[in-house]
Amino acid sequence: MAEALLRRRLSIDGYEDLSVDSAGTVAMEGEPASEGAYLVALENGLDLSGHRARLLTPDLVASADLILTMSRSHLARTVALGGAGKTFLLGEFGGSGRATEISDPFGADVSVYRETMAELRLVTGAVARRLAERGPL
Repeated sequence: MAEALLRRRLSIDGYEDLSVDSAGTVAMEGEPASEGAYLVALENGLDLSGHRARLLTPDLVASADLILTMSRSHLARTVALGGAGKTFLLGEFGGSGRATEISDPFGADVSVYRETMAELRLVTGAVARRLAERGPL
């Protein structure tokens, strides 16, 4: 959901040239988005039908200019894979004042996915603004 939201926000703001991808620290490679994520994304005008999970690897970390995580455990894992200096919590990077972690709603009721989507809308908007101000990475 965060990937799709950030990609849409950057596109609206005219930054289609930035690549936005997601990977999980404990992802089941090739799995589609969860039903809850898929449904809540549709409610928000996002299509996750083509999304497939992939595992975060040292190669993915090395190829990224910037890595944003939802939790401190994801941040620690990313740093362990070589992402020191370019890995931040999503809310902290955006400067939205939302420095706390964003919980993964996987397996929860659809209402939890909706709450997560609302949080993600706020922080991805802040991230898009910061990227626009910051210029090229």
